[in-house]
Amino acid sequence: MKLNRVMIAAMKSGSGKTIFTCGLLNLLKGMKERNSLASFKCGPDYIDPMFHRRVLEVPGDNLDSFFSEPKEIRRILYSAGKDNGVIEGVMGLYDGVSPEGLKGSSYEIASITKTPIVLIVDYKGLWTTGISMVKGVLLDDEERLIKGIVLNRIGRSYSDKVEKALEEMLANCRPDVKLLGSIPENKDIKLDSRHLGLLLPEEVVDLKSQIDSFSKMIEENLHMGMLFEIMDGAPKWEEDFAFQEENQEKVNETLRLAVARDEACCFYYPENIRVLEEQGIEIVEFSPLRDKTLPHNIHGLLLGGGYPELYVKELSYNASMRESIRDAVKAGLPSLAECGGFMYLGDTITDANGKDYPMVGAYKGESQNQGKLIRFGYLTLEPKATGLLKDGTTIKGHEFHYYDSDNNGSDCMATKAKGGASWECMHMSDNHLWGYPHLYYRSDMNLVKAFKEAMMEYKKNG
Repeated sequence: MKLNRVMIAAMKSGSGKTIFTCGLLNLLKGMKERNSLASFKCGPDYIDPMFHRRVLEVPGDNLDSFFSEPKEIRRILYSAGKDNGVIEGVMGLYDGVSPEGLKGSSYEIASITKTPIVLIVDYKGLWTTGISMVKGVLLDDEERLIKGIVLNRIGRSYSDKVEKALEEMLANCRPDVKLLGSIPENKDIKLDSRHLGLLLPEEVVDLKSQIDSFSKMIEENLHMGMLFEIMDGAPKWEEDFAFQEENQEKVNETLRLAVARDEACCFYYPENIRVLEEQGIEIVEFSPLRDKTLPHNIHGLLLGGGYPELYVKELSYNASMRESIRDAVKAGLPSLAECGGFMYLGDTITDANGKDYPMVGAYKGESQNQGKLIRFGYLTLEPKATGLLKDGTTIKGHEFHYYDSDNNGSDCMATKAKGGASWECMHMSDNHLWGYPHLYYRSDMNLVKAFKEAMMEYKKNG
C-alpha cells in the first residue's frame, strides 16, 4: 500500500509538537487533494490524540512499540484506510522505555514504518548552540529518516542569520535534510498543561481559533512544497495485514458493553475499542457525570481512566449513577476498570482541598493524591490466580497517575519494563478486573475472550 506520511518529532517535550501537528492536520484537511487524512500518536498518550480528533473529527490511533509488534504497528497505519497520515512523536526523538536504547521511541516507530521525520526545534533562547544541537541529532540518525527541520518560536530579529548558518551546516553534514522554515513565537498560542499532561481539548480557551492561527503560520512561514515532497516520498510497504486469527470471532447474539465517556472518564485506546467491536460487542456510551443510571439492557461495563479527581463533587452528587453501578456490579455485571475508573469504583476520592467524597463503593478503598508520580511507566501484568486473566496470560500496559488507593488489590503481579521492579495489584474474579494499570488488549487477547465469555454468561443467566 502507499500512504503518504510524515512524523512530527522534536528534541524534547514542550517543543510544540502537538500544536504543530494539529495546525498541519487542520491545514491538510482544508486541501481537497490531502483531506483523506489520518493521525497517529507515538507511545501510550491519551490526550494528544484527543486534540487530533478535535481537528479531524475522528479518533487518532496510538503507535506503540512496547505494546505492539512491528507488523501490528504497520497494520494500524494501514487500517486507517486513508491516503495521508501525520504521526506525532513522543518526548525527544530518541527517548523511549529507558536511556539504554531506542525501544518505545519515536525513532523506533519511524524506523518500523519507514516514515520520514520532520524535526521541530524549539529555538526560544537559542542561537549558535541550536545549530550544534541539530547537528548532534542528525549524527545519530543512522537510517537517515530525518528529512526536514522546522525552527519553532524563533526570534524574528535573527531568524535569517540562523537559517543561513543551519543551511550551511546541512549542506556539509546532511544535504538530504531540508530546512522547511522558521515559525516566530506567538504568545497568544499556548496549550497549557497539568499533572498528567496537556489540558483536555474542551478545556482550552479558543482552541479552534488557536489551531487556525497556527495553521496560517505554517502556511506563511514554511516551504509547503518541500513538506509535501517529504510526505509523498515515504516508501510503500508490501504486507498482508488481513487478520487470519481467532481475534475476529463473532457471537450470534448481541452483547452490549456500557463504556463511560465524559470529562471525568475519557482515556481509551481506539484500538482497544476496536478489539471489542471485532468480537461482536456493541459499544454503548454513557456519562457517569450526567446520566442518572447505567444504560438499559447491557451485559458488561468498562470504566476507563481520566480525571475523576477534578470532578469528585459532580461524581459524588450523582448518587443515582453511583448506586446504579454499585448494584449492577454486585449483581454480577462483568466489569473492567482502570486508573480513574478504578478510583471511581472505590469508597472515596479526596479532592485538592483534602475533602473526601463518596464514590461507588464497589470495593473498600480510598484514593488520595500522593504529590508525585506513582509506579510510572510500562509494565506487564500476570495473574496470581485464575480469573478473567487465565494462567499463562501476560498482558502489557502502563501506569501514569499521582493518586493512589489504599487498596490496590493483590490478585496480579505487575512488572516494570524498565528495571524489573514488581508489585501486587488488581482486584480480579471471573467477571471483573479492576486496578490502576491501563491495559493494551491486543497484547494478549485472552483477556478480551474471557471478558466476552463472562458477558455471554451474564446475558444467559440474566
